Amino acid sequence: MREEDRHDRTTASHSPAPSSRGAADGAQAELIDAARGSLTEAGDYLVFSEGDLVRVVALIGDWTRIGRSTAADVRFDDPTVSRRHALIIREGNEMKLVDDSSLNGIFVAGERIDRYTLGDGDSFLIGRYRMNFVSVTTTAEAEGAAPPDSLPV
Repeated sequence: MREEDRHDRTTASHSPAPSSRGAADGAQAELIDAARGSLTEAGDYLVFSEGDLVRVVALIGDWTRIGRSTAADVRFDDPTVSRRHALIIREGNEMKLVDDSSLNGIFVAGERIDRYTLGDGDSFLIGRYRMNFVSVTTTAEAEGAAPPDSLPV
């Protein structure tokens, strides 16, 4: 897939977030590797830290809402996150990250995006939270890691 197909840049003029790469690095890569090692079921997951906890959330529905609202599937009680901040939408075999008209935006590789096609290992910022997308194939499932301690969404 061409890089320009991976994400659409917004034309809104907002202050840029601290730079982050689309692919996770350093401590985030270790976090992803640890989470990936605990997953036995093929599927798509969000992996992120919340305080001292590492959360792994299975993305099993057609869409997942991320935000501050109590109706959000992945909820952050934090003022840097909008009530309806983002959606992750399953479109065929692809997972799309979509800004839900949030105030602070979503950043991939330091650039604000409106829509982005997620790939395994991608990292993005929602408010002050760095989220990581992990896609586990049936090959990884067959290797027999421990079951995930995650919330189905």
